[in-house]
Amino acid sequence: MLDKNSLPDPAAAAQERIRARAARLAGGPFEAAFGGPLATMTLSEALLAALLKQGVRQYFAIFGHGSTDLGEIMRIYHEEGAIGVVNCRNEVEMAHAATAHAWMTGETPAVVTSIGPGGLQAMAGSLAAASNGVGVYHIYGDETTRGEGYNMQQVPKPEQGLFGRMGALMGQSYTLHTPEALRECMRRGTACVHHPYKAGPFYILAPINTQPQEVTVNVATLPARQTTPPVRPAAGPELDAAVALLRGARRAVIKAGGGTRGHAAAVRRLAEAAGIPVVLSPGSTGVLPDAHELNMHVGGSKGSISGNHAMQGAEAVIFIGSRGVCQADCSGIGYPQAEAVLNINGDLGDLQHYANTVALPGDITAVTDLLLGALGDDTGKEKRAYWRAACTAKKQDWTQFKAARLEAAPIADEVWGAPVLPQPAAIHMVASAARAHGAVKFFDAGDVQANGFQIVEDDAPGETITETGASYMGFAASALLGLAGMRDAPYGVAFTGDGSFMMNPQILIDAVEHRIRGMVALFDNRRMAAITDLQLAQYGREFKTNDSVAVDYVALAGAVSGVRAIWAGTTRDSLAAALEEGFAHDGLSLLHIPVYAGRDPLAGMGAYGNWNVGNWVDDVQAKYVAAAI
Repeated sequence: MLDKNSLPDPAAAAQERIRARAARLAGGPFEAAFGGPLATMTLSEALLAALLKQGVRQYFAIFGHGSTDLGEIMRIYHEEGAIGVVNCRNEVEMAHAATAHAWMTGETPAVVTSIGPGGLQAMAGSLAAASNGVGVYHIYGDETTRGEGYNMQQVPKPEQGLFGRMGALMGQSYTLHTPEALRECMRRGTACVHHPYKAGPFYILAPINTQPQEVTVNVATLPARQTTPPVRPAAGPELDAAVALLRGARRAVIKAGGGTRGHAAAVRRLAEAAGIPVVLSPGSTGVLPDAHELNMHVGGSKGSISGNHAMQGAEAVIFIGSRGVCQADCSGIGYPQAEAVLNINGDLGDLQHYANTVALPGDITAVTDLLLGALGDDTGKEKRAYWRAACTAKKQDWTQFKAARLEAAPIADEVWGAPVLPQPAAIHMVASAARAHGAVKFFDAGDVQANGFQIVEDDAPGETITETGASYMGFAASALLGLAGMRDAPYGVAFTGDGSFMMNPQILIDAVEHRIRGMVALFDNRRMAAITDLQLAQYGREFKTNDSVAVDYVALAGAVSGVRAIWAGTTRDSLAAALEEGFAHDGLSLLHIPVYAGRDPLAGMGAYGNWNVGNWVDDVQAKYVAAAI
């Protein structure tokens, strides 16, 4: 029986509410909301205050016995409008939602869950943030610091801080073993989640018994959100070498990695001034407008004819904001004729990834402006006229190749027992409709994702969010929940396969609960087509990448009140009608879109380049040893 003396002190609760209201309304110094620089409160409230000072106002949460005290403070601050709390149904889902929210808005959300399996699931989902350079706070309940016996759901092992150690392996972490350690925790936290070049998740472990402990904090000295002024190298030998490289190279290519998403204008200025074709990564579509003459589209093992032509023919490569991902750079041998590299990157670990590199570290825009100033009018552009013409011709080849697939008619499919649309054609129809409606596009892992970034026609970063860093199945549908709490949230479209959707179908409920306006475009080919294609390409046989179980996704989604579930049919006309119906629904719609799977060449956008996997390994590794860069 609950002891009435253990219930919250009404006076303390009233004070918490006053502070929460003041924090929402504060227009002056932050500490004024707390009655001055020094304030005494529980660690849970102090943590919320510290996060508020860094601008963290959006929370995605699943509460458990490891977070009851923190949850109570969050309730008060939520009711007073100081923070927004989105209750979720799955920890992986909410990790993806927070990642998508940060990716879209540039703001920093937090994930809150309990001790044990909840924390492990959220940590697994945080791989997407870590792999794509997105800053998110993860706050997990943790075992008590007193060691009075095993806490339920802790790692059953007599060692200290195991969850904190796991978080440190994934990114960076801090255990609030002592309430007075909050300031240092938040200093390290903002350095991680607000890192200017390689942000990532930061894990705060909040032991069950330290959450309700009172602590006196100096609110004025709690770290604010870290800001770093743009830096660039001083003029000197490296800058001179970079200028000489650009002026002298007849066949140069810019590889725009994911780090260029916030520096699209700088990339375009350099490309146009120096007349250098640009190859994109899956995560940097839109950095150059789709139709721009220098945009060669995505390169790599799932790239494009034009992108891979530019990679394979270049004698010099300018890497900007790229971390050298194996598939995007063809396992390090995507530039077989390249002998020189110019690398512009703020991350020193990625800066020297390639051999024979001229390194210009710092902020991409600042470094690019420095380089353009040093180049002046003599950029070497005229030397590359023939090279640009050759690349433009290959872009035309890619455009024609792509058009044949995007305009393809339905193909007879054994599983469906009828002609159905090939996946590229269906994806393009949905992507075009999304663009017409100003919707943000989220792509899931697998065949849908690979075909998607070969197809999308973005003109600015952020029109498409494709989680290629970790290639996490279930990301796209979960990302729709990231629209919760956004001011003037756009409409969202999740492009997902049947396998990926069933990894995280909770959006069917959570989208209705939190009034998300969006669509799940579910492309159903009843198989893991990306892996099937890889098996066939390498060994000529497929193995255990399909199933015999038919799922009526319209019935499944339609069972959730508020979801508009639509069968998209097997023709262009039926899909167009389904899209119109889905966009007209004021909430979440799901379109079940059957797509062809088979050996017909119109079934996919093709694979190019080399990848260090399967029976290609020996050949790729031999080329890597011989490569000049």
